Amino acid sequence: MTNMNLTLLDEILQSEPNYRKKQINKLIFQNFISSWQEASSLPLALRDKLNKECSLDIKQQLFISSDQRTCRALINNEIETVLMRHKDLRNTVCVSSQAGCPLGCTFCYTGKMGFKRNLSSDEIIEQVLLFSRLLKEDKQRVDSVVFMGMGEPFLNYDNVLAAIKFLNDKDTFNIGVRHISVSTSGIIAGIKKITQEKLDINLAISLHAPNDQLRSQLMPINNQQPLKKIMQAVDAYVAKKNRKVMFEYIMLKDINDQIAHAEQLVKLLDNRLYFVNLIVYNATGVYQPSSLEQIRKFKEYLEKNGLQEQKDIVLAKKLKLPADN
Repeated sequence: MTNMNLTLLDEILQSEPNYRKKQINKLIFQNFISSWQEASSLPLALRDKLNKECSLDIKQQLFISSDQRTCRALINNEIETVLMRHKDLRNTVCVSSQAGCPLGCTFCYTGKMGFKRNLSSDEIIEQVLLFSRLLKEDKQRVDSVVFMGMGEPFLNYDNVLAAIKFLNDKDTFNIGVRHISVSTSGIIAGIKKITQEKLDINLAISLHAPNDQLRSQLMPINNQQPLKKIMQAVDAYVAKKNRKVMFEYIMLKDINDQIAHAEQLVKLLDNRLYFVNLIVYNATGVYQPSSLEQIRKFKEYLEKNGLQEQKDIVLAKKLKLPADN
C-alpha cells in the first residue's frame, strides 16, 4: 500500500492552527520535500510526530531509457507510472488508475495481468509527486498529467476525479485542467459523468478499430459498449464542452492498418473537433507493429480526407524501456 495517507495527515493536523494545512501542502506539493526533517518551518515536535505517523517515503524502482527522455517507475512493486521529458523542457507524467486492468484488450500487456484493485486517489497523486521530486533537482516541474497508464480510469471514477481536483488545486500542484487528459476505452457512463463536471479536462478514447466487429476482437469491452453508443456519448461531450477529443489508434500489422480501415475511420470521426493519434505498437507476441511505410500511407489518407493527427502526446504504450519484456 501507499505510504502517503492524506486522510491520516488531516487527522494529525486537526489539533494544529488552521493555517498549518496550507503550509504543509506547500511543503509537500510545491516545495516537494521528501522528508519531514526538511520542513524546518514546522515545530520540531510536529515534525517528529509526522515522521513517526505519516511517512513521506515513496518506495520505488526507476528504469531510465537510453536517451534519458523517459523514466518508468514501479511504486511498491505494483504501480507503474512513466515520466516523459519533452525536448522543449515540458514534462508529462503518465499515471495508472488501477493495479492491473479488467478489460483484457488482446494487444495490451497489462490486460494479460488481470485486475488486482482500484488505486486510491492518494496512490494516483503519489505518482505525480514522485516525478515532481525528481524534476526538482533539474529545476523543472510536471507540466501535464495523462491518465493513460495501467487500468481504466472511468472504472475508478471517484478516485480519479478526486486526484484530478487535487492536482488542479492552486494550493497543491496547481496543474491546469487543460493539461490533464483522461483516456478511456469507451466507458459510456464515465463519459456521460465527466461531461457534467465543471472541470474541462482533455478526453481521449482508446479506439484502435473503426468498426464493431474488429474492435470487439481487439477489445472485448466493445461487446457491452459498442461504437455507436460511445460516439453518441462523445458527441454529447463535444456539444457541451466544445473541446477537442483525441482518438488513440494502435497500428497493428494486417489487422487494422489497411486503407479500407482508414476510410472507415474518416467516416466514424466526422467532426472538426475529433483528431487521431496513430501509435507505433510494441510487439507483445500476439500482433506485430505496422511498417513505417504502411503507417505513412494510412496517415496520408487521413490527412487528405480531413482527419487531423495529433503528434504531441506520446503514450506510455509506445515506449521501449530497459525493463520491458
